[in-house]
Amino acid sequence: MERTYRLVIACPDRVGIVAKVTTFLATYNGWLTEASHHSDPTNGWFYMRNEIKASSLPFDLNSFRIAFEPIAREFQMCWHVADSQQPKRIVLMASKESHCLADLLHRWHAKEMDGEIVGVISNHDDLRRMVEWHDIPYYYVPVDADDKSVAFAEVERLVDALDAEVVVLARYMQILPPELCDRYTGRIINIHHSFLPSFAGARPYHQAYKRGVKLIGATCHYVTQDLDEGPIIEQDVIRVNHSDTIEDMVRLGKDVEKQVLARGLRYHLEDRVIVHENKTIVFE
Repeated sequence: MERTYRLVIACPDRVGIVAKVTTFLATYNGWLTEASHHSDPTNGWFYMRNEIKASSLPFDLNSFRIAFEPIAREFQMCWHVADSQQPKRIVLMASKESHCLADLLHRWHAKEMDGEIVGVISNHDDLRRMVEWHDIPYYYVPVDADDKSVAFAEVERLVDALDAEVVVLARYMQILPPELCDRYTGRIINIHHSFLPSFAGARPYHQAYKRGVKLIGATCHYVTQDLDEGPIIEQDVIRVNHSDTIEDMVRLGKDVEKQVLARGLRYHLEDRVIVHENKTIVFE
């Protein structure tokens, strides 16, 4: 795909933002390949995402930042610009369930993912062979139930050593400590079944089966200190009925989890997500 710069903006809403940004790009012959924006009348904020052909501009990414900074100050923008040819570095975390991890590894191997998986961290050793088949480093970090701090200190060390820009909890069945959630705010993505909080705890599909639910689904979100309550990136559902067994529901639920996590991660990797407070704006 052609190299682009992705300009992402959030700022207080006012007249002239779109005109100012597009005039700036036109001044430097910037060729827009994609343009999205949204005005939220409830909170009075404005959100924008533009993709610009890198070859149409007379400067590199750092020079772009310098040239655009006066406009950003004028409109009090929270903003960043990214290069599509600099893929984000991804660390995956998993426990024993393999469906989400295997799906992401396949998408990465098939070059369907706009990112680079630089390592997998797990509190079990079960998935090592699958990961190492892809020539990806596997880090076994067991978690002592009586003192989890040692394990999470090692997780933090590995994430930093691998220079990871995003961490994906691909069915990692440990709760991250608050300090990790805070340090990597907006950089940790999780997946969970959409029954929460109705069917929290173990065996959610068994609980749902007993209640005769008609929809099952999954939610992809950013991780915060509040368990499973971070900003939502993506969701999906599938219908079930009385003829579906528990095994059917588990199978269908795993399918939805894989799809939702992959989509949510793709939106993040392509700079399509803006987080404002505990809500996301996603330019699909």
